[in-house]
Amino acid sequence: MSIKNSLITFCFFIFSIGFASAQNQVPIPTQAQLNWQNAEMVAVFHYDLHVFDGKVYNQSYNRITPIPDYNIFNPTKLDIDQWVKAAKDAGVKIAILTATHETGFALFQSDYSPYSMKALKWQDGKGDLLRDFKASCEKYGIQAGVYIGIRWNSFYGIHDFKVEGDSEFAKNRQQHYNTMVEGMVKEIFTNYGDWAMVWFDGGAHGPEQGGPDVLSIFETYQPKGLFYHNLQRADMRWGGSESGTVPYPSWGTFPYPAIGSGESARAEISKNNFALLKTGDPDGPYYMPAMSDAPLRGNGGHDWFWEPGRDNIIYPLDKLVNMYYNSVGHNSSLILGLTPNAEGLIPDADAKRLKELGDEIERRFENKINATSGVGELFKLKLTGRQKINQLVLMEDIAKGERVRKFLVEGKTKTGWKTIFEGSVIGHKFIHQFDEIEVSELHLKIQESKGEPQIKDFSVYFFNEK
Repeated sequence: MSIKNSLITFCFFIFSIGFASAQNQVPIPTQAQLNWQNAEMVAVFHYDLHVFDGKVYNQSYNRITPIPDYNIFNPTKLDIDQWVKAAKDAGVKIAILTATHETGFALFQSDYSPYSMKALKWQDGKGDLLRDFKASCEKYGIQAGVYIGIRWNSFYGIHDFKVEGDSEFAKNRQQHYNTMVEGMVKEIFTNYGDWAMVWFDGGAHGPEQGGPDVLSIFETYQPKGLFYHNLQRADMRWGGSESGTVPYPSWGTFPYPAIGSGESARAEISKNNFALLKTGDPDGPYYMPAMSDAPLRGNGGHDWFWEPGRDNIIYPLDKLVNMYYNSVGHNSSLILGLTPNAEGLIPDADAKRLKELGDEIERRFENKINATSGVGELFKLKLTGRQKINQLVLMEDIAKGERVRKFLVEGKTKTGWKTIFEGSVIGHKFIHQFDEIEVSELHLKIQESKGEPQIKDFSVYFFNEK
């Protein structure tokens, strides 16, 4: 071979290595995203002035109608420890509080908004639910997050981020609102320590769209947190419904860096009933896992806020367990909406159901038959003799990205090898239930991957159906 041909061959070899490396690259999650997915179960506590009016919550009405008297806020038995303890009993690792919602009332001490707890007769105007919530989360070892509603504010007349009209007066009011919001957000991000995540309700239009600049405040004061979301950035994505589930497969990667306000700013995202939000994109260049949210009181209703006489619509245990399998078990996170009542307590029926959920999940995963982990394309689990199994768990080390693209799990029965499941995404966690079988050995075969597969867990279980 000539020197010229040798150089051409060498250059082609180097190019091939570089091309293959580029082809095998996958998006890598931030530490905040890892923390989010490791938490798996999340609670969001919705609390606002209309909890105290004794009426059925009407979102479209509440978005445009101020509460006549903010001093209806009077939780006579407030116990935020009880809220957080109830969430922890369910297995929740991150809890979120609505610091502001659609009325615009701030559940904390604000120097920027007069429409805050400073204005109340309750606790002589010195109460601060956000402060007490953060303390309760720390007490129970739960990461705290904060939910901030700036898209609607019935007190200030803000609808879909904007003051109505284009007069000079309206422009001045818009500027005042934007400045006030920026001040309030800075208070939340500097007066209470670190937040695991911030959730801007319905998004957060920035200066480019005439709104407040909240993203730069977040990046300055909460750089280690998870941001959700505005037109420029989303560190997770809505899972396309409020059913507490996502379909399989649901990839943790996405083709766009943001999902848009109202989840539908892009036609590609909103079409086909938000299909892209539900499934993600295996070739997406951005790491943005799906979240699956649902109110605990959603069985025949959809109560994000407490309403009187509605204990009957708390989801039954079997439906909550199904949510768990179809959210956490589908590479997503399960966010349950919890509803403190007008007394300031999670109702007994809700707390009881949360405890039942936590106990049932623990029961279903307490009998681990065997497990393995490692790097490679073939993983073997040998059991002691032939044993009954009906559930398996797979986890990738997603700190190195979602690499697996196609896999097969099979078990060795007395009549030979039987396919248990063929799938695509594993991601943070994949859980599969199946009819009871007896096997002596199992294989996990990674058939396609981008880069070397990194399997954090391959485990099998047996549990008795009640």
